[in-house]
Amino acid sequence: MSVAIPTSSNTLRGIVWMLVTGLCFVAVTALVKLLAGRVPAAEAAFLRYLLGLVFLIPMIPALRAVRLTGRQWRLFTIRGVVHTCAVILWFYAMTRIPLAEVTAMNYLTPVYVTLGAVVFFGERLALRRIMAICVALLGALIILRPGFRELDPGHFAMLAAALFFSGSYLTTKVLANELSPSVVVGMLSIMVTIGLAPMAASVWVTPSPGDLAILFAVASFATGGHFAMTMAFAAAPMTVTQPVTFLQLVWAVLLGAVAFGEPADIWVVLGGTLVVAAISFMTWREAVLKRQGVTPVSPATKL
Repeated sequence: MSVAIPTSSNTLRGIVWMLVTGLCFVAVTALVKLLAGRVPAAEAAFLRYLLGLVFLIPMIPALRAVRLTGRQWRLFTIRGVVHTCAVILWFYAMTRIPLAEVTAMNYLTPVYVTLGAVVFFGERLALRRIMAICVALLGALIILRPGFRELDPGHFAMLAAALFFSGSYLTTKVLANELSPSVVVGMLSIMVTIGLAPMAASVWVTPSPGDLAILFAVASFATGGHFAMTMAFAAAPMTVTQPVTFLQLVWAVLLGAVAFGEPADIWVVLGGTLVVAAISFMTWREAVLKRQGVTPVSPATKL
C-alpha cells in the first residue's frame, strides 16, 4: 500500500490554513475581550452557542438519521458537562486576565490530553514525552510566576478550563471512532447550549444589539477557525502545522498591546514558547515512531 507524501504545495497550503486558523481564534478571544464584562460569562457563552446553532443546519440530516446507543448518550452527556464548564471558565478568564495570558495558558490543553490518555486509555509515556511534559509545565510556571506576583482568579479559571477542555477532547476521541464528524460536532453544540441555558438564566442581563452582533461574530470566527484547522490537517501533517500555532501567541500579544493597552510580558512569551515547543516535539516524535494508536495532542481549544 502506498503512502501519500505531502508535496511542497500541500505543505504551504497547510501552513496558510493554519495561519488562518490562528487569526480566527485570536479574533474570538479579542471579540470576547471587547465585551468587557458587559455580559456575564455564563450568558455570553450561552449566546455564543445559541447563535452558533445556525451553522448546524447542514448537519440536520445526519443528526436525524443517527441512532445513538445508551453508552453513546452517556458519553455525549459527560462531554457536554465538561465542555460546558470549560467554556464558562474560559469566558470568565477572558474578563480577568490579559489576552496573551489566556492564549498562552490555552496551550496546556494538549499536555492535559497526553496525561489523560495515560490515565484513561492506558497509554504509555516514553521518556522523551515525559521530558516534553516537564518542559511544558515549566513553561506554565514561567507564565504564572507564583510567589513573584499575585495570581488573579482568572489564572486559576484558565488552568481549570484547559483541564476540562482536555476531558472533552478525550471523550471526543472515543466518539469519533464510532460516529461521523457532523454528529460529534452537532451533538456537542446542542449539549453545551442546553447545559449553559440554566446558568445563563440565573445571571441574565438583556444584551444590546451590538453585544449580540459581537457574540455572533465570535460564533462565526470559531466555526471558521475549526474549518480552517481541518483544512490544514488535510493538506499537511501536524508536524508541519503544529509549530505555526505559536503565532497565535504573537498575535495575541500584539493585539492586546495595541487594542486593549495590555503591556507585553516577556515572561508570558517565554513560557508560551516553551509550552508550544514541547507540544511540537511530542507531535513530531509520534510521527517519527508512527504510533497510530497514541492519542495525538489537541491542537486547539474547542470553543
